[in-house]
Amino acid sequence: MTMPMPAPPARMSTLDWVLLLALSVLWGGSFFFNALALAQWPPLPVLLVRVGLAALALLLAVRLAGLSMAVGRSVWLAFFGMGILNNLIPFSLFLWGQQQIPSGLASILNAMTPIFTVLVMHVFGGERATGPKIAGVLAGFAGVAILIGPDALSGLGLNLLAQLACIGATVSYAFSGLYGRRFRALPPLVSAAGQLSASTLMTLPIVLVVSPPWALPLPTGQTALALLGLALISTALAYVIFFKVMRSAGPSNVVLVTFLIPVSAILLGVGLLGETLLPRHFAGMAAIFAGLALIDGRVFGRNRALRRG
Repeated sequence: MTMPMPAPPARMSTLDWVLLLALSVLWGGSFFFNALALAQWPPLPVLLVRVGLAALALLLAVRLAGLSMAVGRSVWLAFFGMGILNNLIPFSLFLWGQQQIPSGLASILNAMTPIFTVLVMHVFGGERATGPKIAGVLAGFAGVAILIGPDALSGLGLNLLAQLACIGATVSYAFSGLYGRRFRALPPLVSAAGQLSASTLMTLPIVLVVSPPWALPLPTGQTALALLGLALISTALAYVIFFKVMRSAGPSNVVLVTFLIPVSAILLGVGLLGETLLPRHFAGMAAIFAGLALIDGRVFGRNRALRRG
């Protein structure tokens, strides 16, 4: 089966934006599930259960939908490549880096993903980095930094290797967007199932050597529910949406979710945990939404049209 790589659309539809918001909520919720699961289990087994259960769920969904995973050897090899770039490398680098730097600083570094994606797509992917797009990406990054707060930057300059590891993860995400364009001819359900299946097969031997399951305690009810939520909601469902948006809007647009994840995480904390919104939260969200509007271009294009009229 061939995998054409057409040029991605330049602008997101309203449905794409709705799906991107939903994706930010699903991935924002993963921090909550992670915190519960990591309270009892180490990171690598949590990662294996996350991708493994998600892969099983999606393979079942593929079968129920009447689709097929018989997509050819070359496509399956590509799934392994996508699993390395989009899961194995960035997950491992972030897991290692976050053991040495604050999570807030790691979140800010994670928000560099759209910056590197714009650069990678400009150099290798044929997507021109326009002035408004660059300005929008920088505004979104600044918004994330404001939203998370200055305390997160207190460790900047310390633990340089850990920070470089997190930045390396974002570069890997950027190249996964370029690499993932080859799956645009496939149904998003098949792409998500293939990538997660490949990631599971690569993660399993690492876990067996580094953190064998038989040495772990049986998960409590809370841990088990957290693992299910992490696998089925924040991974299986999230990756189907991820590949759907990538298919319709292109990699440079789907990675904008990294700007929206901190917004979703904070709003979930307000709604579920009774946390308080601070002035910097409003300022950060305003900068993020201004950046997204610049990248989308429709609001500013409409204003220009009105001025000409």
